[in-house]
Amino acid sequence: MHGPEESCGPAGVEPCMSSVIATTRFSVLDRSRTREGHTHPEALRDTVRLAGELEGLGYHRLWVSEHHGVPGVAGSAPTVLAAAVAAATRTIRVGTGGVMLPNHRPLVVAEQFGVLESLFPGRIDMGLGRSVGFTDGVRRALGRDKEDAEDFEAQLRELLGWFRGTSPTGVHARPAEGLAVPPFVLAMGEGAGIAARLGLPMVIGDLRNRDRMRRGIDHYRDGFRPSAWASEPYVVVSGTIAVAATPEEARRLLIPEAWSMAYSRTRGTFPPLPPAESVDALTMTAKERGFYESGLTGHIAGTEEQVAHELETVLKETGAQEVLVTTSTYDREALLDSYRRLAAIASG
Repeated sequence: MHGPEESCGPAGVEPCMSSVIATTRFSVLDRSRTREGHTHPEALRDTVRLAGELEGLGYHRLWVSEHHGVPGVAGSAPTVLAAAVAAATRTIRVGTGGVMLPNHRPLVVAEQFGVLESLFPGRIDMGLGRSVGFTDGVRRALGRDKEDAEDFEAQLRELLGWFRGTSPTGVHARPAEGLAVPPFVLAMGEGAGIAARLGLPMVIGDLRNRDRMRRGIDHYRDGFRPSAWASEPYVVVSGTIAVAATPEEARRLLIPEAWSMAYSRTRGTFPPLPPAESVDALTMTAKERGFYESGLTGHIAGTEEQVAHELETVLKETGAQEVLVTTSTYDREALLDSYRRLAAIASG
């Protein structure tokens, strides 16, 4: 998904300038968000269907996520869903954004990705995060607690060891051992330092807090140690991007997720995405309105021209090699149209 190296204004009006967008990879994380009036199975099939559309548009990767016991998310088993996505596509890379390593034994994770890579060689990514369950109840059901996230670096080293055949147990991970499945660290909090020490590519978000993102990227690059997995830093910035014919239409794409987040902040549960018009008709409390308005701000949203300008700024500020788009909304056709428009921007 690379366009021409330069973009130019009319002759004599502005000089040609190098476009960082043209040399940037664009990928998508689809969380399999459920929608009002639609089932969990539909959400999963929507993700698989979207993967085929994105492949046709030239996107580099399609990743899926891991959430347990969350009413608004159907994707609870990312390696299973990744297998379905990979089977329904031919060229797009497929992976996880991510498998939450503290929830699992590293050997089992290695085996799962070994199977995926064996079935779909050269197309599988292993995105890994350090979060544990969404609530105390979910953590108890998983047999985990918050402190398990503190062992993430050790768990990650163990996981990578299974692929390289260096486990001190004498056990061998089949069929993972000897395979090269690219690992990515989802950098929240301590993640940037861990990715740097282990010499792994890093995914960092979100676009709403640019200063924090830049600090994380600087910390990562400053501490990066080359490894067998990556010889130099590789930065993926992630966040919501919405592109439409008008700024108003782009903003409407943001409304369902903004309300869902506001609802979860005030009521403790994450609901299915509602249609934008349903949110427009709501009477919100002051607290809900505050969270809702906050949820609408800081994203990259607008027309093609507006989004291209903002993307250029972000990419120059961060030096990122890749953008992972994480947009969720009720209207899947409008979402696909947004991805079409973004693909046109990326290809010049």
